[in-house]
Amino acid sequence: MRGLTQDFQAVLQRRLRPGATTPLAVGFSGGGDSLALLRLTLDWAAAHGRPVLALTVDHGLNPASQGWTADALAKARALGAQARALCWTGDKPATGLSAAARAARHGLLAAAARQAGARVLLLGHTADDRLEAARMRAEGSTTPDPRQWAPSPAWPEGRGVFVLRPLLEARRRTLRDWLLERGETWLEDPANDDARFARARARAALASETPIEPAPLEAGPSPSFDVEGEHALRLSRRASAAQVAAACLCAAGTSTPPRGDRLERLSARLSSGEVFTAGLAGARIVADEAGVLFVREAGEGRRGGLSPLVLAAGETGVWDGRYEITAGAEPVAIRPLGGLSTRLPPDEQQALKGFAAPVRSVLPAAVDAAGAVSSPILAGNGTIRARVLIRERFEAATGLVDQEPAT
Repeated sequence: MRGLTQDFQAVLQRRLRPGATTPLAVGFSGGGDSLALLRLTLDWAAAHGRPVLALTVDHGLNPASQGWTADALAKARALGAQARALCWTGDKPATGLSAAARAARHGLLAAAARQAGARVLLLGHTADDRLEAARMRAEGSTTPDPRQWAPSPAWPEGRGVFVLRPLLEARRRTLRDWLLERGETWLEDPANDDARFARARARAALASETPIEPAPLEAGPSPSFDVEGEHALRLSRRASAAQVAAACLCAAGTSTPPRGDRLERLSARLSSGEVFTAGLAGARIVADEAGVLFVREAGEGRRGGLSPLVLAAGETGVWDGRYEITAGAEPVAIRPLGGLSTRLPPDEQQALKGFAAPVRSVLPAAVDAAGAVSSPILAGNGTIRARVLIRERFEAATGLVDQEPAT
């Protein structure tokens, strides 16, 4: 199994930042794939001076799940990892349970990784998961291929967290043989054999067919294209449909990128050279001869609206999916600047003139208990801190960040 270890280490060497000492988070269910992942990660981390945090999600969908979670935590700690249980609480949906569980799992894992100071979350998807996803798509599913490196799909919980799947070229059988050589045992989740779930049906179908090998992962160069802006994004008209979708998503602060016919029509209009203004997925798109601007749509009609964010003194939160804001010594409500700009201090009103007109009304404004208005973006030395997430999120979503970033 020398090849497995070498291949794994090569992926980590490629994706992780040399000299970093922050924790590595590992999604650990106690199953064979995640057990192999955890053991391999611990071996690598011991040689590179990095702590490892095993995160186990209890979905609460099986009466035995609490016992499984306790066993997983005990196993992770026995191997030398820190370990923490995460619970999906609340009502569970009657339909779309698998998708809801996946979204909840990603949200819990990303939030826990951020809290621990980890920038990378390792998951144990294998080449078999890729084959199963392909089989599910052939049956009409929209399940995408798992990517080796990608930003966390949970937003805003996963801001700044990247998902690394270093075992995507390893077969599940290879991992289990490797574990057996080391005297390991693991949990077999009964959901893997439950025909109610599409993935279980795909797994069963593949097991009855002639074995095939998945296509090698593409390891092309990192993408290179021009992007400008911080509070809005400006791209070339030659931007791909995927880049256009990501720009809409990030400029609008939403969680679901546009797809389908509307995205295709927008991309075609951009390629044609047409000058126009349009809206898509909560973003306003302004196309001129020089390029295309993507900015948050100002209207209240978008699902989720421009809802206020109330912060206690010193509290940090994300407003509208676009700005991470930390209150100062007093509580504040964060609202869109539109309709409030005339109440800004004179120096902030002057600074506002430097922003493109479509951006001004969708900047954040802080309203204190006395009704005074200030914008953390415009105030030169304000006590309220703001971090713009738009450009950072776009660069992660489009592959411009392909290694663990600095903290």
